[in-house]
Amino acid sequence: MKKLFLLDGMALIYRAYFALSKTPRLTSYGLNTGAIMGFTNTLLDVLNNQKPSHIAVVFDTAAPTNRHIEFEQYKAHREKMPEDLAASIPYIHRLIEGFNIPIITMDGYEADDIIGTLAKKGEKEGYTVYCMTPDKDFAQLVSDNIFIYKPARMGNGAEVLGVPEILEKWEINNVHEVIDILGLWGDAVDNIPGIPGVGEKTAKKLVKEFGSMENLIQNSDQLKGKLKENVENYAEQGLISKKLATILLDVPIDLDEKALVLDDPNREHLEALFMELEFRTLGKRVFGDGFSVGESAVAKSAQMDLFAPMAADEVAPSQLAQASEPVALNTIANTTHHYTLVDTVEAQQALAKQLAGLSSFCFDTESTGLDAMTAELVGISFSFQSGEAYYIPVSADQTAAQQTVDIFKPVFEDANIMKIGQNIKYDLLILARYAVKIKGPLFDTMLAHYLIDPDTRHNMDILAETYLNYTPVSITELIGAKGKNQGNMRDVELDKIKEYAGEDADVTLQLKEKLTPLLTETATMKLAEDVEFPLVYVLAAIEQNGVKIDEATLKQFSKEIEKDVAEMEASIYEKAGVVFNIASPKQLGEVLFDKLQLDPKAKKTKTGQYKTGEDVLLALASKSDIVQDILTFRQLQKLKSTYVDALPSLVNPNTGLIHTSYNQAVAATGRLSSTNPNLQNIPIRTERGREVRKAFIPRQAGWVLLSADYSQIELRLMAELSQDKNMLDAFEQGLDIHRATAAKVYNVALEEVTSDMRRNAKAVNFGIIYGQSAFGLSQNLGISRKEAAAIIDQYFTQYTGIRKYMGDIIEFAKEKGYVETILKRRRYLRDINSANMTVRGFAERNAINAPIQGSAADLIKIAMINIQADIEANNLTGKMIMQVHDELVFDVPEHEVDTFRAIISERMKKAIPLRVPIEIEIGEGKNWLEAH
Repeated sequence: MKKLFLLDGMALIYRAYFALSKTPRLTSYGLNTGAIMGFTNTLLDVLNNQKPSHIAVVFDTAAPTNRHIEFEQYKAHREKMPEDLAASIPYIHRLIEGFNIPIITMDGYEADDIIGTLAKKGEKEGYTVYCMTPDKDFAQLVSDNIFIYKPARMGNGAEVLGVPEILEKWEINNVHEVIDILGLWGDAVDNIPGIPGVGEKTAKKLVKEFGSMENLIQNSDQLKGKLKENVENYAEQGLISKKLATILLDVPIDLDEKALVLDDPNREHLEALFMELEFRTLGKRVFGDGFSVGESAVAKSAQMDLFAPMAADEVAPSQLAQASEPVALNTIANTTHHYTLVDTVEAQQALAKQLAGLSSFCFDTESTGLDAMTAELVGISFSFQSGEAYYIPVSADQTAAQQTVDIFKPVFEDANIMKIGQNIKYDLLILARYAVKIKGPLFDTMLAHYLIDPDTRHNMDILAETYLNYTPVSITELIGAKGKNQGNMRDVELDKIKEYAGEDADVTLQLKEKLTPLLTETATMKLAEDVEFPLVYVLAAIEQNGVKIDEATLKQFSKEIEKDVAEMEASIYEKAGVVFNIASPKQLGEVLFDKLQLDPKAKKTKTGQYKTGEDVLLALASKSDIVQDILTFRQLQKLKSTYVDALPSLVNPNTGLIHTSYNQAVAATGRLSSTNPNLQNIPIRTERGREVRKAFIPRQAGWVLLSADYSQIELRLMAELSQDKNMLDAFEQGLDIHRATAAKVYNVALEEVTSDMRRNAKAVNFGIIYGQSAFGLSQNLGISRKEAAAIIDQYFTQYTGIRKYMGDIIEFAKEKGYVETILKRRRYLRDINSANMTVRGFAERNAINAPIQGSAADLIKIAMINIQADIEANNLTGKMIMQVHDELVFDVPEHEVDTFRAIISERMKKAIPLRVPIEIEIGEGKNWLEAH
């Protein structure tokens, strides 16, 4: 089959860049590879799934075209290309060349014209042609043998559009009418003016009625009002716009069939490029398991797995890495090392004695699983000198295992010895189950790197490759790939596990030496020593403490929700007048927008079905109660599956409690997150959602739950950081801040503030923190953009200090490249000086918000450290059991409640000395809902 794919190079590159722009992938030398990786995935998707016989990638050149010459303003207002994207293009060209795919350009002609001409020539030669692009203009090219191929995006599969799809999508009778619609409609991106007042909907309607722009102009007397006036006054502009939108089919270029044949890739070229770009996972998927960024060459006999299923890649991300250029990395096979197996009691006792004389040592545990609350210890490795390590195997017999651990218990519990590790909380938790309470200062290389470079990844393999030019042994080499057939560390032969475990401890020790000066360099050493490292002990204690849930309550609640869902389902069917699958976006869209006609301007997805996401439904909720029912239906289903039915399955069989895992090194803002289960996402905005909290109960009779929550902490921190007089005064006087804001903005007395005024002021107060625009506020409040703009303008008139803070922090970020919290936690903003307004705007909003969110994170972390210290110093029985955003939850005997209240209040209010008063609310109850 003759199958020709013509790729619109720049359109696909832009699409890849912006798809990944909020989560950039950086190499160890600072190159943002997001666009390159996205384009590579797209290309491989086509090669894998479509198997073209012929292919080419087409690009524009910098030379002007006839469109630029005839219409000077054509594409004149396009934003400058983002700097990261510009830097990526040479690599993408190298990538395409590595796949032996021809790159086609021609001065004086755009890529659209080249693709259009080649597509028509290919069709004549018997090819089925696919124009691969996200650009809507290509619809005019579609025929029986020419298709648009829109690559997969946002979880949706690739979309192929032929004549029937184009006719339906554009509501036309002939594909050529697309050009007339484009001419009437215009294109703001390309600065094609069109006819004023004519949008997509009107353009389609006019073309449907008149057939073409020329016929419309000739029969303008049939039009009325402003539309008639515009068509007549801007007729020439419309015709020019149509010409600009027309893809040329007569570019002087030959269809070189031989050159377009899909050839085998240049393996050597691509391997070197993937190594340079640090495409670890992607490289392994393309070249097989033999590929490694650290290898100068992959074994030539290895099968090139070009068409393996794709996955998101990972790269070594550190802006502060030592390497200035990519280099070949070392491995255990070519690195001098000495890892000793310590498998006799005498040798273990001698090692423990040696460790006792040190000021610090690095250690790592090997276990049978990833859950520290259930896994068994397999071994312990120690390192205190680069290139050397010791491995102690631990028996599967628990009595013998305890005897081995007891030999090292005194050094683990020596408060004078610093303990070094990577994600050391796991090691603390698993050793705690062997009666070891680790003490002393900690140094966690994962957390150190998190402070140095918070936006990127912090696993040991990436850190080793970035800072040590070293690729560690992969665990999959020992126990196989993830999945049901993955093995167990207990089954690995002793010599292999000795090397693997020794390497872990050795590499972590070396990373500590590399990262320590960088903590000093980035002024984050104090934050590490005073906050992040001590917090490890606190989080480990909270996870061990666990949370009790009432399984009977959840079981009953599940039945109630099931009943609610059935009732809501019946109500929706009655209001819709038809039975349909509510969970089907396609069927739901047809009911809401075709049958019920709730929104004549309803938007569709790229597959042609109506959008029915939560944002769409929320905007419609006020127009029809069926939409509110659908939202409630969805919320109930999610609540039931995610929490009500799932929580009982997560109860630890040994403790009878739920033990979540808190993550310190995930959120770049400094906030904690939790997993298995995610306690921070239990819904609280709906009545049914809040009832889930009712199932969280004290662990025994005579105990209660205490919930302590910071009050409006982000607004208070905004007042502190900005030192705005009016906002500080309101907080110092103990006023309702939203009512006080409304009084200022609307220029009325406090007692004259209405509920609507307060609601609007609240939206502005919180919106400002997140850089909300007048448009965003208008959407949020359901008011006009003009009214929203007036509210924001008045807000800044009254709160001049906040306006000044926002301007100052953006300037600080532009000068320094980062912003910081009160405690000097940094958030790097690499795009803050971008010439591209969209990219720069995102960075500016982060510049405003990051110091506020980060300071709130610092505040509660210090409070947690101090509260836990007081619990232990006072030998209290009560426990800290949860941290949820700005809330702490405690499980406390009734006789300790007053003591806990005093400690919590003191420590939370005074965690960081601030001018703005900090207020907390402490609730008490027989369950979490009652306490909160």
